[in-house]
Amino acid sequence: MNNDAFYQQLADQIKIWALELGFADIGICDTDLSRHEETFLKWIDNGYHGEMDYMARHGLMKARPHELLPGTLRAISVRLDYLPPEALIVSTMGDSNAGYISRYATGRDYHKMMRNRLKKLQQKIETQVSDLIARPFVDSAPIMERQLAEKAGVGWVGKNSLILNKDAGSFFFLGELLVNLPLPVSAPVEERCEKCVACLTICPTGAIVEPYVVDSRRCISYLTIEKFGAIPIEFREAIGNRIYGCDDCQLICPWNKMAEVSNEDDFKPRKDIHSPQLLDLFGWTEEFFLKNTEGSAIRRIGHERWLRNIAVALGNADYDENIVMALEAKKEVTSEMVNEHIDWALTQQMKKTPRVDRKTDRLLKAVERGMPNHS
Repeated sequence: MNNDAFYQQLADQIKIWALELGFADIGICDTDLSRHEETFLKWIDNGYHGEMDYMARHGLMKARPHELLPGTLRAISVRLDYLPPEALIVSTMGDSNAGYISRYATGRDYHKMMRNRLKKLQQKIETQVSDLIARPFVDSAPIMERQLAEKAGVGWVGKNSLILNKDAGSFFFLGELLVNLPLPVSAPVEERCEKCVACLTICPTGAIVEPYVVDSRRCISYLTIEKFGAIPIEFREAIGNRIYGCDDCQLICPWNKMAEVSNEDDFKPRKDIHSPQLLDLFGWTEEFFLKNTEGSAIRRIGHERWLRNIAVALGNADYDENIVMALEAKKEVTSEMVNEHIDWALTQQMKKTPRVDRKTDRLLKAVERGMPNHS
């Protein structure tokens, strides 16, 4: 068997192994991402990465996988669907007293699972290639996973910057296995967003500043997950009841009508974080938070930012005396940073205080005008 035939047969076998390991799709591409370098540098120069210094720290290595793993010739890109049951029922978003958590985070953290499966795929390849050089990646290094996935035919980059697939929408995770093998490459797929701009118009904070370009500093996912310190006041009302991430640009995308529910047990929503009540979550101690988020992506933000996010959501909730009391009580036991958000939330709640009766309403209006009241 000549080399070309061997590598074609191996590529076909790798795709079979990947599906057997539970991946929903797989593609293979070379590692030349040079056409994305200028765009990436412009994105960094504009400051769109916000506080994510690691995005800029490694320079153009992000677009050069062969520098990340010397000897790399191909990237094997895999897709793992995560959409949990009833994930597209957005009743939680319409309940101001409930906390909305991005659908990818309602189950178990995907990083370790995907990495283990990629490692198993690597081991299977090693049975056929004795001098294999390979390394799996799942958000674990500076690598342009979306651009690799697009080049490998797993999908196309949508206007919200996520990878879209005509059969699966965008509710999936991506992973890569870099290898030193000259495997035949997959064909890219045609972009199908066409004139649709639904994701741009639905974004609550205008984070998609132009098609395919996201200003992370405005993105609710960034603000609630990646950002340390205070959330800018200008975005707090727009955050609504989203306490960890945001799915708006995915939920509105027509291609997600094609998304199928994942059959992975690990991605099934946990009871306490599927459609949780904000006041219940706000009452979690740090110990309970760590225990209840064990194995969850939510744990990475820590208890302080968890309380910060929920305080903002409570400020956006309908007026409730119980919310006011909970906010005031928490001020006695939490940090200065969280207290700043609690003060904001209390101000928001006070703006919504219901008028008790017409006489009280007249009194309040008179006080606002600075006039004496003659009842």
